[in-house]
Amino acid sequence: MRDRPGVLWLVAAALTALVHPFVPDSTWLMVHMVALGAITHSIMVWSSHFATTLLKHRPDIDLRATHNRRLVLLHLGIIAVLVGVPTAWWWLTLVGASAVGAAVVWHAWQLMRRLRGALPGRFRIVVHHYLASAAFLPVGAILGVLLARGQSDEMHARLLLAHSLINLLGWVGITVTGTLITLWPTILRARMDDASERRARQALPGLVLGLALAGTGAVAGWRWLLLAGVVGYLAALLWSARSLVAPTRQKPPRHFAAWSVMAGAVWFLVGIGMVGWRVATADDFAAMASGYGRVAAVLVVGFGLQVLTGALSHLVPAVIGGGPRVVRVGIEGFDRIGMTRIVIINVPLALSLLPVPSGTRVVLTTLVLVGLVAFIPIMLTSIKRLVAARREAALATPEDRRAGLEQGRAEAARVLEPPFPRTQVMAGVTLVALALAAGPALQPVLDGGTVTTAPAASVTPSGETTEVAVTARADMTFSPSRIEVPAGDRLVITLTNEDGSTVHDLYLDDDTQTPRLAKGESATLDVGVVGADREGWCTVTGHRRMGMTLTIDVTGAPEGSAPSGATAHDGHDSPDDGFALTPGATWPEGFEADDASLPPLSDARTHRVTLRVQEHDVEVAPGVSRTRWTFGDGAQGPTLHGRVGDRFVITLVNDGTIGHSIDFHAGALAPDRPMRTIAPGERLTYTFTAQRAGIWMYHCSTMPMSTHIAQGMYGAVVIEPEGLPEVDRSYVLTAGELYGGQEASGEPVAQVFNGRAFQYDADPLNARVGERVRFWLLDAGPDEPLSFHVVGGQFDTVWSEGAYRVGGPDRVGGPDAGSQALGLQPAQGGFVELTFPEAGHYPFVNHVMTRAEQGAHGIVRVR
Repeated sequence: MRDRPGVLWLVAAALTALVHPFVPDSTWLMVHMVALGAITHSIMVWSSHFATTLLKHRPDIDLRATHNRRLVLLHLGIIAVLVGVPTAWWWLTLVGASAVGAAVVWHAWQLMRRLRGALPGRFRIVVHHYLASAAFLPVGAILGVLLARGQSDEMHARLLLAHSLINLLGWVGITVTGTLITLWPTILRARMDDASERRARQALPGLVLGLALAGTGAVAGWRWLLLAGVVGYLAALLWSARSLVAPTRQKPPRHFAAWSVMAGAVWFLVGIGMVGWRVATADDFAAMASGYGRVAAVLVVGFGLQVLTGALSHLVPAVIGGGPRVVRVGIEGFDRIGMTRIVIINVPLALSLLPVPSGTRVVLTTLVLVGLVAFIPIMLTSIKRLVAARREAALATPEDRRAGLEQGRAEAARVLEPPFPRTQVMAGVTLVALALAAGPALQPVLDGGTVTTAPAASVTPSGETTEVAVTARADMTFSPSRIEVPAGDRLVITLTNEDGSTVHDLYLDDDTQTPRLAKGESATLDVGVVGADREGWCTVTGHRRMGMTLTIDVTGAPEGSAPSGATAHDGHDSPDDGFALTPGATWPEGFEADDASLPPLSDARTHRVTLRVQEHDVEVAPGVSRTRWTFGDGAQGPTLHGRVGDRFVITLVNDGTIGHSIDFHAGALAPDRPMRTIAPGERLTYTFTAQRAGIWMYHCSTMPMSTHIAQGMYGAVVIEPEGLPEVDRSYVLTAGELYGGQEASGEPVAQVFNGRAFQYDADPLNARVGERVRFWLLDAGPDEPLSFHVVGGQFDTVWSEGAYRVGGPDRVGGPDAGSQALGLQPAQGGFVELTFPEAGHYPFVNHVMTRAEQGAHGIVRVR
């Protein structure tokens, strides 16, 4: 069957959903495996089938072999896109999108040939819908390529809106709208509305014009035009949908196919409404695009997948055919636990859009996934039974056929007019109820086993309950931050996170804790009977130090009373017990240090870079591993290299568990949008033009900034001064600090070059006698100064913060001037140059000697 590739894409999406925490860009992959893979494949296959059914044309138009070649081109393009975007191989994305667009244009051309060669007949308007939808997909593909190329933050948001609207409302939406004109009455086995063809002809221009206006408004940044286009599209859609009402009244849905298609159509209207609401109420285009995942879930899962599974449930038995008995077998197969699947897909999907706790959302979305994935084995087994039944019917004798004809008709009638499956509905409702109950119960497991109910305090219970609503705010505070509760009352706190940039939780000093909550999520914390004051705070690293604390004042408590089980957990938000360097410890033999060489300068004047926030273990000193937050998979962020006038397009992807951001000192622009904190799973595009030379720091600017920098979230951008002479070797050394806990508090335990202590002692840098060597230097801090010195060497050139201090083209200081150290404060940078007079091992250090002894030490091996 030509539907097998579509089924394979559904299987791939289901597998990705199962392992999504370990797959980068998993949400994007799942959406595109379904929308670009399964749905696009089905559109290509079934629109050709419907065109053949509705039109009468020459048999030599669009041979099966030609159709198969189009599908091969399509799937090769899809694979290229799904590989190219996550890996940031833009050329592969461009090739893949071009192949997908070419396959759809080829498909449209064949439909046009069929239309021109067909005899006059009804419902040619359906094929016109297919041609209109096919015209939109190449436009959506171009927008997708531009998104992958990288844009400014504002333009990225505009292109994202346009890309999703053009593809989902155009390629998918207009195709489905045209198909349902004839398919919906056929599924219901009802009489078609006499005005359906006329309304479809009237609605199609409105759909096309509305979507064209919406796409143009999104790209141009004209909110009024975008909103007008969405409203116009919705009005035309509702006008065409009027033709589906009469068949539904004649014969209400009785089978899974009908219920699934109808549910999908309702979600389509809901999704368009959500888009319109966001456009009308959001502050700007970036806010419209932020958190767009819920709209995508509604349009792809609620609308696209359900229409697809419902249509296939009807079409597969009809196309395989074989008589009433065979069709009965197919219908019964696809109807298995049909209403249960409808309930556990749609009810949890609706509930998951509400601000429910994270544990409940996980269970609800898992139930939706189960309902959707169940279609795959049901479809495969139904096809197997259909083929067997058809084979059996073909082998039957004429006598057997006549004898079973009446029985087959009776059985077919029973299957076609089944009673409403109340038992299946109740089973689905029961599963949803269990999911709602299991969410809070499962939350401690999902959150690592934390306890959420405190033991009763040693005080006489009053029998009263004090309930308090607390919000976690973006300014790193709880509101209210102080709660008064009478002694003996049971205290119940409901925490809601209103911060859209990162997660928050609430931990009390008796080990009572909520899960970490994303924006809009809530959790209830049953503190129990309280008898003494308590303290609470957010355990996300650094948030407590920023003032995110909560005080519970118990009034009327006996003197000297203490909460039962209360313990001192001042360091709970830093679960790491800290570390210290082991005196005399060395890196193992064969250890390879991080490459300190300056990356070569390319001819490109636009640099496109994807930086992924990682939380991973890094060996920061001999025998010492720490969980670090970094831009990439190294000990710190990568070094970028360019010239004055170069354009940098940076895509930041937050693969971490809390909010992060990025700030490039090499660019000059308003920080409001590009430097904003993005939540886990989100991305932003940061574009700047390098206007001045230097070695510039970039770092996470999420508060507390000191903690994020100390955790490894920094890197260097080298912008060469004009006319900078070439040297034999260039190295980049970035100084940073390590602290005992996760926060940057107290004295640093170590200072490092390029993220690891003493690494260039174990694996020295190299040079040769007489070579000119340039050291680019950056002090990333967050707090400690750097005084860079090479033992046994003298600098004849020193460039710091935009100017030569010694040497250079003008020979600052005279021909005999020299320097022994380059002093830098945090976030300052420069470079020094020297030649080595003889072979040997030249240590380089931070001449703040305690820091050199703590790891800011290395060797240049000169041969």
